[in-house]
Amino acid sequence: MSFADRAKIIIKSGKGGDGHVSFRREKYVPNGGPNGGDGGKGGDVIFEVDPGLNTLVDYRHRRKFAAESGQEGGKDNCHGKNGEDLILKVPEGTVIKDAESGKIIADMSGDNKRQIVLPGGKGGLGNQHFATSTMQAPKYAKPGIDAIELEVVLELKVIADVGLVGYPNVGKSTFLSRVTNAQPKIGNYHFTTLSPNLGVVDVDDINGFVIADIPGLIEGASEGIGLGHEFLRHIERTKVIIHMVDGASVEGRDPVEDIKTISAELEAYDSNLLKKPQVIAANKMDVIGEESNDVIEALKAEFEPKGIKVYPISAVSGKGLKELLYEVVRLLETCDDAPIVYEQEFDPTIRAFSEEPYTVEINDEGDFVVEGPRIEKMLGYTNLESEKGFLFFQNFLKEQGILKELEEKGIKEGDTVRMYGLVFDYYK
Repeated sequence: MSFADRAKIIIKSGKGGDGHVSFRREKYVPNGGPNGGDGGKGGDVIFEVDPGLNTLVDYRHRRKFAAESGQEGGKDNCHGKNGEDLILKVPEGTVIKDAESGKIIADMSGDNKRQIVLPGGKGGLGNQHFATSTMQAPKYAKPGIDAIELEVVLELKVIADVGLVGYPNVGKSTFLSRVTNAQPKIGNYHFTTLSPNLGVVDVDDINGFVIADIPGLIEGASEGIGLGHEFLRHIERTKVIIHMVDGASVEGRDPVEDIKTISAELEAYDSNLLKKPQVIAANKMDVIGEESNDVIEALKAEFEPKGIKVYPISAVSGKGLKELLYEVVRLLETCDDAPIVYEQEFDPTIRAFSEEPYTVEINDEGDFVVEGPRIEKMLGYTNLESEKGFLFFQNFLKEQGILKELEEKGIKEGDTVRMYGLVFDYYK
C-alpha cells in the first residue's frame, strides 16, 4: 500500500553536556581559581506540520530518530555547544501517542503546528559554580541531564467535514469524483480504494466543505478484518456521516442490513461516531430508472423515524446529488465550527523521572526545601521562563503529590519553598 497512515518509531532527545572541571593557570598565580564551563543543552525533539505532506511514509522505513547531545563545557569558562534540535515533519492531523499506554501526547491539528515532544536535557554546571570560601578549588562539576527515549505511534487522522462510508463497490469513488475536485481511481472491484480520498465540495451556492471517502468497510472491520479497519480512525474527526448503499441491489445485497452492519462496526470502534449527524445516499438509481422502489421504501421506513433522511441518487448521472448536498450542508450548520483536536493525555517528560526519589524538609530558617533526583531532573527538562513550562511545573508539583506533602508538613501561604536555587513563596 502506497498510503501510510500509521507508523511506530523511537525518538530520543539530546543529553545535556557535562560541566567541565578546570583551573586558571596564570604566570605568577600559583593557585588559580576554577574556570570550568557549563555543558551545552541537548537538542529537543520537535514535531512540525508540513502542509506539503499527506502520508507518514517517511517513517515506514526508518525507526530511530535522535536529537544531538550538548557538548561538554570547556576551560576558561567556555560554554559547551548546544545540541541541534531534531525537527520531524508530519502531515496535519497526525496524532502522536505513547506506544506503551496508547495515551495522546500531541495532536498536530488546528493551531498546533509545532510542538516540543521531548525536551533536551540541560547542560551540567562547570566547577566555577561550586567555589566557596571553604572550598576554593572544587574538583567537581555537574553532569548534564540525561536524554529521554520514547517509542511513539504516529496516526494520521484526516481532517474532513464529512465522512463517506459504505461497503466496497457501492459507488463512493464515483460520487466523490462527481461532487468534488478529487480524482480517485474508479473500478468495479472490491477494495479499489486503498487510501482515504479527500475532495472539496463547491457546487453553485452550496457552502464549500471537505468530504473524505473512507475505504470500504465490511463486517468485522473493527476487529481487523479486511482493509477498512485501517482507516476507521479517519472518520473520527468528521462532523457528518454519509452512508452510501447500493439502492438498486446490483449485487443482491440488502441495503438496510448493510447500513446496520456498518453502523455496528462504527460503534464497535468508537461509540461516539454514531452520535454524529447522518444521512443515507441510496446510489445507482439510474440502473432501475425510478426514484421509488421497495429498497427505498424499506430504507425510509427503517431510518427516517430515527431522524436519518434517505436520498435516492445516481452518482453516474448526477440525479439527486444537489438535494443530498443541501441536506449535508444543513447538518453541518448544526455542528460546532471548531475543529476536532484531541487533548494531551500524557507528558513523556514525567516518565523520565517519576520513579526517582525526592525529599521535603524544613531548614533552620523555616523554609521548605524540596530536593532529590526527581526534582533535579524535572527542573533540568523544564523552561520555567515560558508560560507552558511554568504550567507544567505547577501540574508536576500537584500530580506528583509534592504539594500535598508540603501541606502535610504544615506549609502556609507566604512560606518560602526552595528547589535547587529556585525560590518562591507558596500560595494556594
